[in-house]
Amino acid sequence: MSLVALVVDDSMLIRHTVCRFLEERGFTVESATNGEEALEALKRVRPDIIITDIQMPKMSGTEFITAVKGDPSLAGIPIVIVASKQSGFEQTEKRANFAIFKDINIEGQLAKALEVVLGQKKAAKGSI
Repeated sequence: MSLVALVVDDSMLIRHTVCRFLEERGFTVESATNGEEALEALKRVRPDIIITDIQMPKMSGTEFITAVKGDPSLAGIPIVIVASKQSGFEQTEKRANFAIFKDINIEGQLAKALEVVLGQKKAAKGSI
């Protein structure tokens, strides 16, 4: 059984990059363009990991994380933040399990995030 990831980002390029990276590692991937869509997706799927942007329209990543952490059935899902370096999110958002920057080697950082959050074997390509 493959792991499920929920990718939330208003940037189509980032969403595509992250989804492709995860699919290549055997994940089943759901995606959303903002926090509102992501909350709707969470009514249908229970991901093993959530990867979210912080700055998005309709509902920001911070508001989305608040909603997830406030729901006991979702609160245990690991969250990885993907945001631009200049957003300063790493100083303000402390509830995520890992944070990566959009502007620097996103795939290398994703591999490291999977390793830290889900365990060593999940990060290797094709090992799930």
